[in-house]
Amino acid sequence: MRSILVVDDHAVVRRGLTEVIADEYCDVFIEEVDTGQGAVDAVRRREWDAVLLDINLPDKNGLDVLKEIKVVRPSLLVLILSQHGEEQYAARAYKAGAAGYLAKDSAAEELGVAIRKVLSGGRYVSRSFAERLAGHLSREAGAEPHETLSDREHLVLCRIASGKTVSQIADELALSVKTISTYRARLLDKLQLANNAELMRYAIDRRLVE
Repeated sequence: MRSILVVDDHAVVRRGLTEVIADEYCDVFIEEVDTGQGAVDAVRRREWDAVLLDINLPDKNGLDVLKEIKVVRPSLLVLILSQHGEEQYAARAYKAGAAGYLAKDSAAEELGVAIRKVLSGGRYVSRSFAERLAGHLSREAGAEPHETLSDREHLVLCRIASGKTVSQIADELALSVKTISTYRARLLDKLQLANNAELMRYAIDRRLVE
């Protein structure tokens, strides 16, 4: 019997994912959790064949959860699900050890394909991301400045570009205002920008935010 952990803070989404998995496999055990810490605890408690992990969770960022899971069980297959486009997080998810990255608005058939690919031991990469990656590798120019950012810096950049204040970002990430201000200063330095308006324009131009 296969065992799959579904991690999402929305009950309707979890139920939909569970139905897709049940349609794919008649002999499967599925557990649902709604927080990042719940996911890490579940991984410590039981051996799983795969984890379907939302990137936006109420207590932790999904990429941080992925890294924690990989420390506990390095070989565990994790399929990241996200409402964000591939431009924002897919490359970082793969670098952190994800076996696949899929947008939540993908058709149920595509989710089925992704689950089968991951459970077979392969990596699921969408056609659009594969084409984007090939184009990136074929360019003579070096990586764009934002590709050198840490995951936390990238997260703060996206929050600022979405119009959130330093205080709001600090609350969301459970960090101090001083810490977020330090991240903002690093972003301005690394991206060679002057202010929040330029950070927003940079992120929008590169489709890092919706």
